[in-house]
Amino acid sequence: MSSPLPDEVLALLDRQVGVISRHQAIASGLGDHDIRRLVRRREWVRVHPGVYVDHSGPLTWLQRAWAAILSCAPAALCRESARRAADGPGRTSHDDGRPIHVAVDHSRTVTAPTGVRVHRVVDLDARTRWNASPPRERVEHAVLSLAATARREVDAVAFLADAVGARLTTGDRLLAALRDTSRIQRRRFLEGVIADVASGTCSTLEHGFLTRVERAHGLPTAARQVRESGKGTLFRDAVYEVFDLIVELDGRTFHAGATQHDRDLERDLDAALDGRLTVRLGWAQVFDRSCATAVRLARVLRDRGWDGRPRRCERCPAGLDLAA
Repeated sequence: MSSPLPDEVLALLDRQVGVISRHQAIASGLGDHDIRRLVRRREWVRVHPGVYVDHSGPLTWLQRAWAAILSCAPAALCRESARRAADGPGRTSHDDGRPIHVAVDHSRTVTAPTGVRVHRVVDLDARTRWNASPPRERVEHAVLSLAATARREVDAVAFLADAVGARLTTGDRLLAALRDTSRIQRRRFLEGVIADVASGTCSTLEHGFLTRVERAHGLPTAARQVRESGKGTLFRDAVYEVFDLIVELDGRTFHAGATQHDRDLERDLDAALDGRLTVRLGWAQVFDRSCATAVRLARVLRDRGWDGRPRRCERCPAGLDLAA
């Protein structure tokens, strides 16, 4: 029978979801011979050189994250891994089989073990929550890094809007973190997107409607995320109050279900009872046919009292009739 482990080792295993480094084990009272015995008996299994887990089954994402951090210590989760950790165990959309991203100080050169990506970061201490479990980059810096390096601008918008929509951060905190970051790609673009997010744009689809349909074509500016409480609290995506017009952005591809669709239809009916028209737009209307959508929405607005005219944007096809 194995000798009982020191209390300090047990406390580390409990805090680090069963993962421990050789350095920690030795500092907590075990000897090399104790570690070899535990490994020989399969009570501990090596994950990376000098890092062990206290079982022989598959690792959870959180155990992989702790193993990555301990193998590169001192290190912290960063980028998509820091964002994943901020979401906690309830998130289902993340691919937990992807590599774990960790940040180390820019002065260090660390060889990444299998399944780990190492990033050398300036001002690591200022960007990191060392007391988090596991230690990780502050969510604002993690999201900014993801947005700055995203392949497409629409993906950059998604990283920023999703973080604010999930209430992991705010537009003001993102702007403050951006100002504190000396070098970053897409700075001007990110500033504009964050300003829009801070004013109430809570999703990629909403931001696309604001920039590609409404703002690009000179339509009136809607109020965003308008709170109503007629039948429980709800939020309208965009409301043209003077014209009794509501625009709802329907990202049906990214959220399911008949139940949600039924709620949306009920909301439309309630608006109609109040004399308001609801226009429901999806991804294709906003991103694939934004100019044609703007022309048609302008006609709706004019029918309801708007005396303006839509303007041509840089994407408008030459044959598009803005007066149609």
